[in-house]
Amino acid sequence: MSKIKPYKDSDLGKKEQVTQMFDTISGDYDGLNRVISFGIDIQWRKKVVKIVAESAPESILDVATGTGDLAINLAETSATRIVGFDISSGMLDIGKIKVAKKNLDSKIEMILGDSESMPFEDNSFDAITVAFGVRNFETLEHGLKEIYRVLKPGGTFVILETSMPDKTPYKQGYNFYTKNILPLIGKAFSKDRSAYKYLCESASVFPYGEALNNILRKVGFIDVEDFPQTFGVATIYKSSK
Repeated sequence: MSKIKPYKDSDLGKKEQVTQMFDTISGDYDGLNRVISFGIDIQWRKKVVKIVAESAPESILDVATGTGDLAINLAETSATRIVGFDISSGMLDIGKIKVAKKNLDSKIEMILGDSESMPFEDNSFDAITVAFGVRNFETLEHGLKEIYRVLKPGGTFVILETSMPDKTPYKQGYNFYTKNILPLIGKAFSKDRSAYKYLCESASVFPYGEALNNILRKVGFIDVEDFPQTFGVATIYKSSK
């Protein structure tokens, strides 16, 4: 598997670079996401909410919550406590504004911290979600083990992440779009061009499908399933503890 190039030429580690990147692009992030995905990411998140809602959780942790899109959507479930957790203060600041506008302050708490070393006790949450965040972990297995630790036995873990289409012509179309169109969109909409170059490159080399399923099983998750979305450009992974 190819090694992901650094976000920028820097002496900082991946974790620090990713934090810096998301702080920098936080103001552009929501709008650019809608453009890049043609708005389809909204439907993907709705499917995640539906999967989580099936287990009727009382508490949910949304890891790498960013600006809180998924955490806000999860308020539609039966959960009385939702925690949005992220390493980027810039992203969380925007998320807090969105939560306040939705009058969800009493249900959703936004917390700053490192997803690979979370300040929660073992077996704390009925459900945990991560949308477009696991590929930004400095060490994937460490991050997944930490999620496993704070998930209650029998709890539901759902990942939404980019993936690569395997079938023609979707594979060729995806490669053309990510290599030629996405950089132009990032250049036009964002003040940090290297950020979206990193996001594209990290998506292209991140394990997906059965490869990620096997990593989840190795960590200890059970009942692992994957559900490709929109010709395979994204995948939802469901598992349990």
